[in-house]
Amino acid sequence: MTVQSYAQASRSLLRNSLLDGLRELLVEKDWSQVRMSDVASAAGVSRQTVYNEFGTRYGLAQAYAERLTAQLASIVADQLAKHVGDVEGALHEGFGEFFTGVAVDPLIASLLAGEAKPDLLKIVTTDAGPLITTASDILLQALADSTWLSLPPDDALRISRALTRMAMSYVTMPPEGDRDVAADLASIIGPAIEAART
Repeated sequence: MTVQSYAQASRSLLRNSLLDGLRELLVEKDWSQVRMSDVASAAGVSRQTVYNEFGTRYGLAQAYAERLTAQLASIVADQLAKHVGDVEGALHEGFGEFFTGVAVDPLIASLLAGEAKPDLLKIVTTDAGPLITTASDILLQALADSTWLSLPPDDALRISRALTRMAMSYVTMPPEGDRDVAADLASIIGPAIEAART
């Protein structure tokens, strides 16, 4: 192992510990009540360490949202790998797990509860570029690596971005309880993917 890879692994561990600490805090209290010093205490580091890693409270929330987005996009990617030959089934399962994950995440719950939180809302709307890029890249890799889908690169890029934007649109306005929105999205996107297959 090189010094650089050790440093990267160490930084990744620190970052994940801080984000895990934030998640634990959000289970107990609203985002508006969480301070950088609380996150530092939860992770067992100094407050300055949290500032050094994320810069601001907004940077902390953005990093948390980006990690969550990557985790949820990976769920959809995993379902595409598991459901060989069944695009709609893969999307149905993937979107279903995505919506379930978003619904139980404490940062999203904090965003949707109580008084408006402009900083959190900004992360998933006007400043959502990094989230869209993160999720799109994961889905693009999954589509590109799939031997059974065989999508042309341009189509894989368009589809990964469309999937991401559709899924993200449900973060601030969760799916209706009287509809299986995951099935609805799968039935719309599935045929588009099938049509693009070579």
